[in-house]
Amino acid sequence: MPVHEVVVRLGTHPETGLTDAEAARRLDTTGPNLLPRTDRRGPWRRVLEQFRHPLIYVLLVAAVATLLLGEYVDGAVIIAVVLVNAAIGFVQESRAEVALEALTSMVRTESTVVREGRRHRVPSADLVPGDHVLLEAGDRVPADLRLVVSQELQVDESALTGESSPADKAPAELPPDTDLGDRANMGYSTGLVTRGQGRGVVVATGGDTEIGRIHRLVGEANVLQTPLTRKIDRFSRILTVAILALAGLTFLLGTIRGEPVADMLTAAVALAVGAIPEGLPAVVTITLAIGVARMARRRAVIRRLPAVETLGSTTVICTDKTGTLTANAMTVTTVVAGGREWSVSGTGYSPQGALDPAPDSPALRECLVAGVLCNDTRLTGPADARTVVGDPTEAALLVVAEKAGLDAGDLHEQLPRCDAVPFDSDRRYMATRHRHPDGREVAYVKGAVERILAMSSAQLQADGSTVPLDPAAVHARTEEMTADALRVLAFGRVDLPPGTASLTPELLEDVVLLGLQGMVDPPRPEAIDAVAACRSAGIQVKMITGDHAGTARAIAERFGLGEDGHPDVVTGRELAALPPGDLPALALRTAVFARVDPEQKLRLVEVLQAQGHVVAMTGDGVNDAPALRRADIGVAMGLGGTEVAKEAADMVLTDDDFATIEAAVEEGRGVFDNLRKFITFILPTSFGQGLVILAAVALGTTLPILPVQILWVNMTTAVALGLALAFEPLEEGIMRRPPVPPSRPLLTGELAGRIVLVSTLMLVGAFTLFEWTLAQGAELPAARTVAVNVFVVVQVAYLLTCRSLDRSVLSIGPLRNRWVLAGMTAMLGLQLLFTYAPWMNTLFHSAPIDPVWWLWTTGVGVVVFLVIETEKWARRRVGTR
Repeated sequence: MPVHEVVVRLGTHPETGLTDAEAARRLDTTGPNLLPRTDRRGPWRRVLEQFRHPLIYVLLVAAVATLLLGEYVDGAVIIAVVLVNAAIGFVQESRAEVALEALTSMVRTESTVVREGRRHRVPSADLVPGDHVLLEAGDRVPADLRLVVSQELQVDESALTGESSPADKAPAELPPDTDLGDRANMGYSTGLVTRGQGRGVVVATGGDTEIGRIHRLVGEANVLQTPLTRKIDRFSRILTVAILALAGLTFLLGTIRGEPVADMLTAAVALAVGAIPEGLPAVVTITLAIGVARMARRRAVIRRLPAVETLGSTTVICTDKTGTLTANAMTVTTVVAGGREWSVSGTGYSPQGALDPAPDSPALRECLVAGVLCNDTRLTGPADARTVVGDPTEAALLVVAEKAGLDAGDLHEQLPRCDAVPFDSDRRYMATRHRHPDGREVAYVKGAVERILAMSSAQLQADGSTVPLDPAAVHARTEEMTADALRVLAFGRVDLPPGTASLTPELLEDVVLLGLQGMVDPPRPEAIDAVAACRSAGIQVKMITGDHAGTARAIAERFGLGEDGHPDVVTGRELAALPPGDLPALALRTAVFARVDPEQKLRLVEVLQAQGHVVAMTGDGVNDAPALRRADIGVAMGLGGTEVAKEAADMVLTDDDFATIEAAVEEGRGVFDNLRKFITFILPTSFGQGLVILAAVALGTTLPILPVQILWVNMTTAVALGLALAFEPLEEGIMRRPPVPPSRPLLTGELAGRIVLVSTLMLVGAFTLFEWTLAQGAELPAARTVAVNVFVVVQVAYLLTCRSLDRSVLSIGPLRNRWVLAGMTAMLGLQLLFTYAPWMNTLFHSAPIDPVWWLWTTGVGVVVFLVIETEKWARRRVGTR
């Protein structure tokens, strides 16, 4: 709309703004300029949700049953396991889900407004539609504004639009369908003014702003279960049904045989306690926590435990461009001057880097001097962590001059500024006037290539002499540079006549072209390798950015995205016009999406998830928050990211580098491997003990193992032995295999068969030695002790085979995981106490045994080891054919 229509529509005065009374009335009507709060989960609700798990339900029922039967030790141990696991989960979740708090805090600033013709500083929360807000460099835009006055105004809106360069602002009306990032006549809440001054009329506050719309999207985005939690839930439900079925079968068989109901209830509870892997919830949590520590060492901070494994299951990574694939720091990479060209190494604002060939040309020096002097930006802080005060484009000009050996401070002393013509979107150039020590004056000019060429009549040669301008050659070279996604600026010089009073456009009509500087937000070299590693691991990488299509395509080509490294680019406008039914196929085949808004990012994530993909989404801006929250794994940038993005994410990168995502994926795959190893290790004990109870009831014999002994075996083997698998190092080739399909169960048919095999061997070994021990005249406690030792020794032997689920244990160095040796030693010590310590004999109904029985139990363990290693060898043979 034209400015005067906006003023009329909002009922405000074009010069004096609102009256204080009218502002107060509107504040009562519209409410404060704050984002609305939403209901958050209270601590008690978070505590109760820790118990919403099928396996926990079974454990709680078993605990109650054992307490009712007078088995207080058994019940207390089970309850302790449940409470410890709930406490760990509660602490982890208490640190999450604060994205909306971060969004709310972003608008708590002060603003300069004009009311009744006077300037006021008021809290941003008190702004109302119709207020006139004054903006200057360094201000945060406090609400959504329609600009009415603009003087060289530039606003950094990267957090909202994803565009790396500050946007030029002007009050002229625009077509209604103009994209968010191209709305030059609007200032949006949370934008940062980097240059110039402006005045705008508030058109939206609080929840009605663009940031408010994103706030609603974050609140509405569902947090999905991770692949791990989905698989463990499914596995737990199957396990629950199996346990209840076996316990019921045991009770039924016993009562049919005429056994006392109380005894059969005890046997059924014993089977249930034996079949439940009590250590599973705690060890899963600890395994994930170990993964968190490993990732932290690789610069990835995990905020939600299950996110560790989700990374290992990721099939699609949707990545932002600015700051993740690129350095988020404009960098001059090419300088053209005097008919020669220099390439510039180094990235970002660090002075590390050099020009090639050597910077020995007078024309090059003049081009770089122009970039330093015709410049309003400065760099602060140490060389390795500089902060830009001003325009990132101008910061790049300072850095390239520094790489060539020029000192900005010395140049400003030698040629102090006397006057300046600031950059203007109509002029499309900036000029500054400087005085030489001998009194001569010179003006340096920088701006768009077309504008500087129109002002120029000559160009500088390599030796410093001038020749007539060749505009065709300059245009040709400029087109080559822009085709490489470089932003190109031209630089010129004018020798001013003596006695010049002020710098006027008329004095800038005979410019000598000094050269061109091409800059880009460069790709991170390590990110290029990381993208290649992810693609070789079977993970699709898609770029979703708010930047322009041409820039996105050029960066994507450097990363080899798309078919044959030449990606198709789909813009947000094209997405909006697409029929909904065509979106799934487009989302799968397209590698680059440009100029997309927050809703479209969120929709792309949802469409990919609906097709069975596990989606990781990276981002750093406010506009990324809804998609970060919805994705299976949201990844935020720790250095350049907004607080909103960090709080919406599951993982935060402390170095903002895509290569860290690849490292985290690798660690996530290792965590998933180790969880499968642990589950494959722990289940045979549970099933084997259950089968022993079932066999004893079916045959009408004495129980070979008691409930309290079952708990002893379950807890000690899970902690002393099973936990060692959580420390197993990454296996070779882990990033050369495809991701685990989301539909693939936690236990494959192959591993389930192995568990049944080991459980059966345990049943045969324990039951046989139990009956043989009784036949040799031993007392019942001693025979039960032998049966318990069979389970423990077999688990020690089986632990070794579980260090790799498909490779031979002989191919793994015995010292690669010292925790395995420590766990085996600890387990042996505990079992000796269980067998020979009198107080343990009393507590667990065990008894000392003759050393010969240790030989027999060891023999059973050796048999199990050889059988499983042979089975793995046979499967490898079949797999290589």
